[in-house]
Amino acid sequence: MSGDHVSAQNERALWLAFVPTAAFMVIEIAAGLMTGSLALISDATHMATDVAGIMIALAALRVGRRPPDARRTFGYARFEMLAAALNAALLIGVAVYILIEAYRRLRSPQEISSTAMLWVAVAGLCVNAFSMWMLAAGKDHSINMKGAYLEVWSDFLGSVGVIIAALLVRLTGWTIVDSIVAVAIGLWVLPRSWMLLRETVNVLLEGVPRSIDLGAVRDAMLAVAGVANVHDLHVWALSSERICLTAHVVAPAENHEEIVAKLNGVLRERFAISHVTIQPETRPCADAALGEL
Repeated sequence: MSGDHVSAQNERALWLAFVPTAAFMVIEIAAGLMTGSLALISDATHMATDVAGIMIALAALRVGRRPPDARRTFGYARFEMLAAALNAALLIGVAVYILIEAYRRLRSPQEISSTAMLWVAVAGLCVNAFSMWMLAAGKDHSINMKGAYLEVWSDFLGSVGVIIAALLVRLTGWTIVDSIVAVAIGLWVLPRSWMLLRETVNVLLEGVPRSIDLGAVRDAMLAVAGVANVHDLHVWALSSERICLTAHVVAPAENHEEIVAKLNGVLRERFAISHVTIQPETRPCADAALGEL
């Protein structure tokens, strides 16, 4: 399946998730303020970040399609990582806010309309389930889609938590349950958002992708007949779908063209590295003194 086709599918899924999420966000925020439920406000706030996250993901897809130019020779694919990092930062900010507000309410409980809280949460659960279904197909292939999916997934769990809290408040009258559920939602979201942020920052810092074992890449290159040395080796991700590699390779001058072709094939087939730049040499250059990497 071509990259353009996958991108079009991802954009369609994002739009289908965006419309019901944005519509329900307005309803849920109003309901949270009317009922006085922090858990419902927490869920509504997460839904607001869902809307922002999906909009960021859509913008990243549109910008990422722009072709390379004289100032952006790699194109705009890296914008996907900026969008995912922004999504992660939004989630972390919302989770921290909810934890602070929950602490305040634990010290000073408020009256809650559990019936309205329950029905709004059930409706929110249905909206989140639909959005998750729309985004599920693209989450394993795009870190941008993964960020949007994670936001909706956290909101889905939030809706489940609000339903439980509404039932307990209705049956027992313990309004403190509302704040406890809000805390649980915040603590669930924080580590997952941090992991997403760490992954995107690694890409923006041009770190080696998690899916790549640099030692295994070097060994595979050295295993190609005629390759005597590999140095100044760099592997990084331009986007979640495009991994790049540059390296200096020492090999006999008469075999350079053949060896470079073999290296390209090995790197593409074994490691899915699609953008490879090899500098063939007859003896190690000055960079080799800096180490094998």
